[in-house]
Amino acid sequence: MKSILVIGMGRFGRHLAEKMQELGNDVMIVDENENIIEDLAPTFADSHIGDCSSENVIRSLGVNNFDICFVMIGSNFQSSLIVTSLLKRNGAKFIVAKARHEIQRELLYTIGADEVIYPERDLSENIAVRYNADNIFDYIQLTDNYAIYEIPARPEWDGMSISELNVRRKYKVNIIAVKQDNSLNPAPGPDYRFSKNDHIVVLGESSDVFRMAAK
Repeated sequence: MKSILVIGMGRFGRHLAEKMQELGNDVMIVDENENIIEDLAPTFADSHIGDCSSENVIRSLGVNNFDICFVMIGSNFQSSLIVTSLLKRNGAKFIVAKARHEIQRELLYTIGADEVIYPERDLSENIAVRYNADNIFDYIQLTDNYAIYEIPARPEWDGMSISELNVRRKYKVNIIAVKQDNSLNPAPGPDYRFSKNDHIVVLGESSDVFRMAAK
């Protein structure tokens, strides 16, 4: 369990805070909009109204006591910079800030962010990849060249084993899991035999995965 501070209750900040709490973490939320905090107060026991671009507000939160401080201010990048700087100055252990553009990323790192995320960009890339190919069900980018994909097993694999198909040599991808309905079989052995409705979770280069997924 971690102690989490989320500053900025826009859509992404709200979903992030809810998920962090759902995972069993202690979450404090802060936003300068009184109506937003009043709406969320029944969900979050620790919720505060405040403008975190004020150092007095940052000090009152005891930011050095949190394992992670998230700066999820979306509409005002200047405020995001100020808040990130104040968090760093007041002893925040680890700061994750939200950016939309590369120049924002560079500035946030310069003033003290430990990690910068691009939720809108990452979501748009995920959607583009999924809908670019008919058979991509999910996708997680790992590096510029490699990603994890969920794709359907090829129809002709029905009844055949992983070792018989020699997927790694033929397609240059690694099968890391098999999904059957809502059940996940992690690291299936070489004797695993595919069924026609199986989905496979594979690690590989995009071009190789698209080639294997094509029908």
